[in-house]
Amino acid sequence: MIAIHNSKSGFHPAWIVYCQEQGIPFKLVNCLDDDIIEQLKGFEALLWHHSHMVPKDLIAAKTILAALSHLGFPVFPDYRTNWHFDDKLAQKYLLESLELPLVKTFVFYDTEHALSWAKGTNFPMVHKLKTGSGSKHVQLVVNYNEARKIILKAFGKGFSNYSPYNSLKERVYQFKNGKAHWISLVKGLLRFVHYPEYATVQGKERGYVLFQEFVPNNPSDIRVIVIGNKAFAITRWVRKDDFRASGSGHFSHDPDMIPLSCVESAFKANQKLKGQCFAFDFVIDQQQNPRIIEVSYGFSPEVFRLCPGYWDKNLIWHDGRFIPEHWMIEILLKKVGVDKPF
Repeated sequence: MIAIHNSKSGFHPAWIVYCQEQGIPFKLVNCLDDDIIEQLKGFEALLWHHSHMVPKDLIAAKTILAALSHLGFPVFPDYRTNWHFDDKLAQKYLLESLELPLVKTFVFYDTEHALSWAKGTNFPMVHKLKTGSGSKHVQLVVNYNEARKIILKAFGKGFSNYSPYNSLKERVYQFKNGKAHWISLVKGLLRFVHYPEYATVQGKERGYVLFQEFVPNNPSDIRVIVIGNKAFAITRWVRKDDFRASGSGHFSHDPDMIPLSCVESAFKANQKLKGQCFAFDFVIDQQQNPRIIEVSYGFSPEVFRLCPGYWDKNLIWHDGRFIPEHWMIEILLKKVGVDKPF
């Protein structure tokens, strides 16, 4: 029997339906229960799509999953898939150590070295916080003076994990593009008074500063997701008069838009990372090579429902709709010695 965290968000609904349809014994559990380790005795595996937007997940998920990994207990996401989730500092060191094609990323832990680097670098650069998705906490830095202000703030009062102004600006953008209801704008105004709980839990980002090279002339980025020996992808167009693609809400499912070099690079990266599921965000550099911006195990499954097919590890295309959450369960079933659904 497998355990599934009792949640209606993320991957959980599709996991539950799959188990029901395939006759796979499962039980819903609350991974935040004090005695969750004891509860899992007798189970063969655990699935938990934890989120950086859920405060309790932020506090407990990586710790609990790591503890289970020490026991050799099969989980999704496992340690190799999960430990660097929503942590761009961790991703920098991980991808660099494996010599994967990460967009050049610079991190400093004191003001002096950061300012010295900024004086000698060529702009523009992209400033990021180590946390956040959907282009949150991402800004283009066009000169030394802007970089200096960011550096002094990073080693001074720090950056909040939530900006009500930027959040409202994003909501207005989504509303104008028909991607959000007017109620979202009201909620955005209320956020000036009540910050979301996850931002309070995370506190301020300070004591480090992270810059990434700006790769020009990319009208989109390419998100390639690899699960086991299968990969699928979408093109995400940048916002109007902007450079950011993540969270734009404009994307294409056309596989002919996807450079095969990105798919090949994603498979190669997956072989080195040795995880269960990775979403790679690529841009194309001036030499026409794919470069990784970020990597994550989590993604919004609804966005990929219209993908018309997938590539296998030999880069052969297979037509047909699919539900990627099902592949995640099948990976766990093989881990516990079950090659086919019950």
